[in-house]
Amino acid sequence: MIDLYRTMARIRAFELAAEVASQGGVGVLGAKVDERAKVRGPLHLSIGQEAVAAGVCAHLRREDLLTSTHRGHGHTLAKGGNVRRMMAELFGRADGSNGGKGGSMHIADFSVGMLGANGVVTAGLPIACGAAHALKLQGKPNVVACFFGDGAINRGPFLEALNWAAVYRLPVLFVCEDNRYSATTSTAGLTAGPGVAARANALGVPSETVDGNDVEAVSAMAERLVAKVRGGEGPQLLHALTWRVRGHVSVDTQAYRDPQDLQGALDADPLKRARARALASGVSAAQLDAIDAEVQAEIDDAVAFADASPPPDVAAAYTDIQTTGAGAWL
Repeated sequence: MIDLYRTMARIRAFELAAEVASQGGVGVLGAKVDERAKVRGPLHLSIGQEAVAAGVCAHLRREDLLTSTHRGHGHTLAKGGNVRRMMAELFGRADGSNGGKGGSMHIADFSVGMLGANGVVTAGLPIACGAAHALKLQGKPNVVACFFGDGAINRGPFLEALNWAAVYRLPVLFVCEDNRYSATTSTAGLTAGPGVAARANALGVPSETVDGNDVEAVSAMAERLVAKVRGGEGPQLLHALTWRVRGHVSVDTQAYRDPQDLQGALDADPLKRARARALASGVSAAQLDAIDAEVQAEIDDAVAFADASPPPDVAAAYTDIQTTGAGAWL
């Protein structure tokens, strides 16, 4: 429980710091970007959803692979991503995980198996299947954890990916972080039928639903499902019901959202629940406070590191790019 709490606290502190650093970083309604903003462009936060990342990634090995959504900071941190380099990536600096060229929405860290966040809804699912198929062909014992949101289940690649994974019995754990919103629209009004779990079952992918704000419940279910995937039983789907506390992006004021719905999300805060559970099990408040302080110091150091890192060299714009095959951009 202590390790799960620490992972969740690290994710929360990282994103709160990134949120502060991003203020003014998006030009809204024609306004210019504030030059003092350290993080430029849209920032998608997973505040309120930390239990899913922590509970699932606790059962992944370093060599296991991971795909993510545009809300990928928590997944990367839980998989073991370097905090300093991640913050530098958000700042767009040369010492970032991707040389400052990926930013928040395309953060990746191959050193820990994190194949990348993705700005295209559902795009991580076929990538996860490709990676899992490669692992199977190579005879490797590793698995792929594929995070996606509830907004993804109404797009074609969701069905294609689950079908492919089921036909070839690929080692994929599909993880639906159901935060109940597709950008600025309630997903309930967009989804026909009983939803993600039923659709997975119909395609031959066994699914189970869990309270995604209960980190111990997520961890227990993930441990069992990862063992099945690793044991050769084929793909599984974990459906985690959670809440999105912040808006779709950092400048989203959530004017479309019922205040009672937002209050429900705040009341269900997974970090507060984990703290209460830890205290009830005999962990002292001093121990938890020490973890909070340790994590905050780590994040403060990461912000200082990122701030001191230089911007990428102009020449770096021509590296790590993909051509059309003709050897030049068209």
